[in-house]
Amino acid sequence: MGQGSRVSYFYDQEVGNYTYGYDHCMKPFRIRMAHDIIASYGLDKKMTVLQPPRATAHEMTQFHTDEYIEYLRRVTPEVAEIMPSYNECFLPLLDCPPFDGVYEFCTISAGGSMAGARRINHGEADVVINWAGGLHHAKKGEASGFCYVNDIVLAILELLRYHQRIVYLDIDVHHGDGVEEAFYTTDRVMSVSFHQFGNFFPGTGDVKDVGVERGKYYAVNVPLREGIDDETYEFIFRRVMRDVMETFRPSAVVMQCGTDSLSGDRLGCFNLSMQGHAACVEFMKSFNVPLFCLGGGGYTIRNVARTWAYETAVLLGEKLDPSLPYNDYYDFFGPEYTLDVPASNMTNMNTRQQLEQLCSEIHEHLHRIPHAPSVQMQQVPRDWPGESEESDNLPVTDSD
Repeated sequence: MGQGSRVSYFYDQEVGNYTYGYDHCMKPFRIRMAHDIIASYGLDKKMTVLQPPRATAHEMTQFHTDEYIEYLRRVTPEVAEIMPSYNECFLPLLDCPPFDGVYEFCTISAGGSMAGARRINHGEADVVINWAGGLHHAKKGEASGFCYVNDIVLAILELLRYHQRIVYLDIDVHHGDGVEEAFYTTDRVMSVSFHQFGNFFPGTGDVKDVGVERGKYYAVNVPLREGIDDETYEFIFRRVMRDVMETFRPSAVVMQCGTDSLSGDRLGCFNLSMQGHAACVEFMKSFNVPLFCLGGGGYTIRNVARTWAYETAVLLGEKLDPSLPYNDYYDFFGPEYTLDVPASNMTNMNTRQQLEQLCSEIHEHLHRIPHAPSVQMQQVPRDWPGESEESDNLPVTDSD
């Protein structure tokens, strides 16, 4: 696992053309910046680079409501202006504006994540990367927290057609509420979220939120305080994830790698370095189960780009020169021009005693579930009509 021939990387060069608005924190352009660093290091030559097929409305309604997807397909800034009350049903306008091309942007993100899941299902990759994905807040019938279509839920639904048990892991600074909510009543998906908690969006994700019905104890929440550093994060991350993997024994892992947990993020209040964040990716790779890495939050875009490029190298097992090679966005990375996001001297509000207590409580929850839930054997349904090897395997010929 981890060899270049077994790593699939999805990238659509048009994703960087979309904008939520000049003053908005979310910048899809960061994905193009990350790709440019990846290409400047030559990492694109060491993996299978694919252009994602655009998700169809029919595919997106596997999770989302017909009415909501139809609204996204039709909405424009002009339509939103003349129908404000209708928009309130679907979009919180400050966080999720109806920008030009919002539907097309969603089809790129969702299309890459669904196609990536199919590559894992068909045994074509051990590791899949889609930095345009990871939009974990979107709900069934509405947008939330800069997220319109929940590509993660769509990817997991695709994986569940072939895999009995899936772990969803979220290291974004915000709680992965949309994904947790989607699978809150099932024992086939264990959602695990490490996030800042307490007077912080979205306000969910207490350690006592563990799922309901058949899904009870299959939601794992690790609420943390601001300022957590690499050493402290590694301590609780390894303890919890080793327990999760040994107890649940998934056949695939979907990992949301939101970079707003990095030090210096415009919205987040954690204090992780690039190496500390990437250590989580490397640890999950060590379990040797198919791993699907997605993007997510991250609002200091030069740090986002550097970290996702570095984590691409980690997934490939490649070592990189810390001096950034020249690329189209080189000036963004001055004055140091290095592949690094250092931690700061921010105060860590997380105590060892508090983290030990969290680990103990989570361990107790995990040991209330069967060691590995059984799933009745059944025939795997056919892929969606219109899907073909060609649609999932469009090589990228231009890495601009």
